[in-house]
Amino acid sequence: MNTLSELFNIDHETQQFCEQTKLELASVLERIESNMHINGAKVLAAMQKNKLSDVHFAVTTGYGYNDLGREVVEQIYADIFKTESGLVRPQLMSGTHALTVALFGNLRPGDELLSPVGKPYDTLEGVIGIRPTVGSLAEYGITYKQVDLKEDFSFDYDAIRKAITPKTKMVTIQRSKGYSYRPTFTVEQIGELIRFIKGIRSDIICMVDNCYGEFVDVKEPTEVGADLCVGSLIKNPGGGLAPIGGYIVGKEEYVENAAMRLTAPGLGKEVGATLGLNQPVLQGLFMAPQVVASALKGAIFASALFEKLGFEVMPKSNEFRSDIIQAINMRTPENVIAFCQGIQKGAPVDSYVVPEPWDMPGYDAPVIMAAGAFVQGASIELSADAPIKPPYTVFFQGGLTDYHAYLGIMMAVQTMKDKGLITLA
Repeated sequence: MNTLSELFNIDHETQQFCEQTKLELASVLERIESNMHINGAKVLAAMQKNKLSDVHFAVTTGYGYNDLGREVVEQIYADIFKTESGLVRPQLMSGTHALTVALFGNLRPGDELLSPVGKPYDTLEGVIGIRPTVGSLAEYGITYKQVDLKEDFSFDYDAIRKAITPKTKMVTIQRSKGYSYRPTFTVEQIGELIRFIKGIRSDIICMVDNCYGEFVDVKEPTEVGADLCVGSLIKNPGGGLAPIGGYIVGKEEYVENAAMRLTAPGLGKEVGATLGLNQPVLQGLFMAPQVVASALKGAIFASALFEKLGFEVMPKSNEFRSDIIQAINMRTPENVIAFCQGIQKGAPVDSYVVPEPWDMPGYDAPVIMAAGAFVQGASIELSADAPIKPPYTVFFQGGLTDYHAYLGIMMAVQTMKDKGLITLA
């Protein structure tokens, strides 16, 4: 305790409050270990099955023809997700970019995209054309329709049935809450929704935005009927080591369609140099189940702490989790800002920076982000962000190690306490 006081100015009251909370969570924290072991075994088995060798780490440049490492990486992903094909590339710059490629690759003018889970994540609004943007799906004559969740956050099956028409080509399902204050969907819930949709029309492409959800459960959405599953390598599956990239896995036809959009018609998956990034991508994937487990432990710790402090949290510390995100309703902008500034103080990179809200591209309100990460924007690393608008909910995630996640949260509590925003009594 003296060490934390000397190094980080965390006083004894805060330390004791946090340590007691962690002790109370012992049985909850232990439960995530079994999932980590199962997912770790799946990743190892896929690498062994594909005879991964150091020759697959070789640098390729230019067109990247005959990149053996790229082919092995993509087959490993396909095997882990139990799919026919995979597209795993450094040229996919983010989760939003990977989703955009999958959408444009599989939709044509006159088609309709349906979201049966309400409004998608903010950055997809411009992609779809909900917010007028140059180059959106709407500009290409692709229409969009959404069905909001019921008040209890369940699927509105009657409204979904009515929304599906002969024009409906694809359904997009966002697994995680994004900037919405709702529970994250479990893999079982996603499977139930997909079965309902396929029961109406089996030819509808069901795509899942899997960001923040990989390796939290022992199954992925592609194991319960998803035709496509999309995510970012600087979130869960990159394990904090992948410096860039995204993945698209699923049925071969739909993955190939996406590849034609990423590169060029007629080229597809045959080109795209990996530039020597296969090694950190694969080593990060190998580490990912353990890193995700550390992030989950941090999220559970944050949930328990702030619930004890009287804040509304989602999910609660003892509830089942389907992603690494912890939402905390902070009630005021001051609480949001202090929390994020505390998380930044706990970062290994740019800890001296004081984050402030700013008008970030792709969002409809000022956003504050705490992200002192080795990889810029890597939200598998300790991070927190929030739009500065009611109900002033902050979204906390990440932590490459559980001890760092715990420490960052303690510093957030200390910062709020120092500003007179909370008391621990």
